[in-house]
Amino acid sequence: MRRTFWAWVRLLGGAAILGLLVWRLGTGAFLDGLRVIDAGTLLAALGIGLLTTVFSAWRWCLVARGLGIRLPLGRAVADYYRGLFLNAALPGGVLGDVHRAVRHGQDVDDVGRGVRAVVLERSAGQVVLIGVGAVVLLLAGPVPLPAGAGSGPAGWSVALVLAAAVLLGLAGWFLLRSRPRSSRWHRACRTAVSDVRLGLLARHTWPGIALCSAVVLAGHLATFVVAARAAGSSAPLARLVPLMLLALIAMALPLNVGGWGPREGVTAWAFGAAGLGASLGLTVAVVYGVLAFVASLPGVAVLVARWLGGLRADRLRADRLGTDELRTDRLRTARVPLPRAVT
Repeated sequence: MRRTFWAWVRLLGGAAILGLLVWRLGTGAFLDGLRVIDAGTLLAALGIGLLTTVFSAWRWCLVARGLGIRLPLGRAVADYYRGLFLNAALPGGVLGDVHRAVRHGQDVDDVGRGVRAVVLERSAGQVVLIGVGAVVLLLAGPVPLPAGAGSGPAGWSVALVLAAAVLLGLAGWFLLRSRPRSSRWHRACRTAVSDVRLGLLARHTWPGIALCSAVVLAGHLATFVVAARAAGSSAPLARLVPLMLLALIAMALPLNVGGWGPREGVTAWAFGAAGLGASLGLTVAVVYGVLAFVASLPGVAVLVARWLGGLRADRLRADRLGTDELRTDRLRTARVPLPRAVT
């Protein structure tokens, strides 16, 4: 019941944000986001999506190997594509990650460790995003946000994020120290600390994870730039990058409908505060959402291939069982003694 309640809260929160944008800005910005997309833009999204997916899958492999579970890169790329498509196509925006975490855990006979590997992999990307975003927004000053209304809130948002991280860290340390050592909470915290040390911070792991996260972040920013240019924005990159980082950070908020909601709201606000126009910002966010969905479409091929492979395996298993049953029936028939002649 509690999980269902929070699932509805996330969906209704994202729908409320989209409804507010339609009420304030109308439907024109949404429709413009669909009109400006052409074949070249879609091909660029597919190419950038391939790059970011491969490096995201490599990051997942590194984390999984750090935790002691096997994950080949080819399998990781296919599963990551499938997860991206499910994230984009289903409400909530995280069901694809849950699916690949559970499936990988079942494949290695350790669902808990498989889930923790996906959580750490996603967390690594968010940490790099927030770190880079904090540095860029603090160093940007009034140049990328010349209207003045945006630079203050942007700086305050970063300060709040950093303050929240510090408070959460202190709260976790206090709870870890205050709980008895035999408690389940203490064991969970010790497991989490061990996973971070082995999966993220190990000497042979963290350089590759940092490189993958940087490439993935650069790919997301490049997709945003493609979306901005397609929407008609001619603003220089120095002004666009801080706004796009804010939008990417907002995408981590658990209030969305298939990834839509906070991204559109924050992008519209940031573009409006920067003097570029809230409607243009909403159009850019819509184009980015469409391009992200298109970039995940290879996941459909993975789903279809896995489905057909499952049907083929079931058919072969049924045929094998049928052959075995026929052979068993023949043996049983051969062993039945013939009836004696009636004398």
